[in-house]
Amino acid sequence: MNQRFKEMLQRVVNASARPLVNKLSADVWECQKEVKALRTEVGHVATKETQVALYLKYREMVSQKHYPLPSFTEVGFRCHSQFDEDGILLFLFAVIGTTNRVAVEICAGNGIECNTANLIINHGWWGHLFDGDEKNVAVGNRFFTSLPETWLFPPTFSHSWITAENVNDVIGASGASGEIDLLSLDIDGMDYWVWQAIECIQPRVVVCETHGIIPAELALTVPYDPNFRATIPDYHSASLAAMTSLAARKGYRLVGTHRYGFNAFFVRRGLAEHVLPAVTPAQCVDNPYLADARAKRWPKVKDMKWVEV
Repeated sequence: MNQRFKEMLQRVVNASARPLVNKLSADVWECQKEVKALRTEVGHVATKETQVALYLKYREMVSQKHYPLPSFTEVGFRCHSQFDEDGILLFLFAVIGTTNRVAVEICAGNGIECNTANLIINHGWWGHLFDGDEKNVAVGNRFFTSLPETWLFPPTFSHSWITAENVNDVIGASGASGEIDLLSLDIDGMDYWVWQAIECIQPRVVVCETHGIIPAELALTVPYDPNFRATIPDYHSASLAAMTSLAARKGYRLVGTHRYGFNAFFVRRGLAEHVLPAVTPAQCVDNPYLADARAKRWPKVKDMKWVEV
C-alpha cells in the first residue's frame, strides 16, 4: 500500500471519529470523492483494512446524511464473489447496519467463490453454507479450516440437496434460525420455490440469482420439481419479476442488482427505505449484456414450459 493511500486511510479513520458539522454540498462532494478513491483501491486489492475503512466511510455518510449515497454501480467490487456482489453487500450493511452478522448461503459452490465468504473471512460474520456437491463441501471445509481468520470457528458447511420440502429442516439442523442478516440463494433451478418455502429464518437482506434473459415484464419460473437439474441450456430458474413479486409477498423490496442485472438484492420492508428506495425490474435490466442475451437466447426457450407467478 503506497504512502499516499496510507495517509488517506488515516484521514478516513480520523474523520470517522468526529462528527462533520458542515453539511453544505461542497462537503458532500468531498466525501464522495474520498469514497471513490477508496473504491478504486478496493477494486485493485480488496484488502481487509481498505474494506473496513470503506465501510466506516459509508456509515459516516449515512449518519451525517450525506445524500445521495453512491449507486450500486459505484460500490460494487469482487473479492470472493463471482461478480461485484461483495462491494454491494458491504455497502448495504453499512447503510442498514447488522444484527447478529449471520449469513445463510444455499448453493455456495466450494465456498471460496460465493456471496458470503468475504463477510465471513474479512468481517467476522458467522456462516451456514450448503451445497449439493459433496466434493465442493469437502473443498470448502478444508478452505475455511485452514484460514487464520476462520480456523478457530469455521462456518458450518453442509452437503445437502435442497428442496422446498426439506429446506427448513436442513437450515435448522445447521443451527441457523430466526432473524439473520443475510440469505444468499443461487440454485440455478428451484430458486423461486425454495425461497417461497423458507420459514425458519427471517433474513434482513436476500441476494439471489435470477434468469436475466426473461423479459422484465414477465413473472416466470420453471415448474417445481425437487429433482430438477438444468440440462437444457437457459431453461432454469425464475425471472427478476417473479422473484420481485415473491419478495413483496414475503415483506421485501427490490433495491437493485449487480452490473449485469441478474443478481438481485432485496431488503426487508421498513429498513432504510428513505435511502434505499424500491426499484422495478425494468429499471435493473437496461444494460448491453442483458439486451444481447434476451435477443439471442430467450427466443430459444420462450416456448418451454414456464409457470406464471
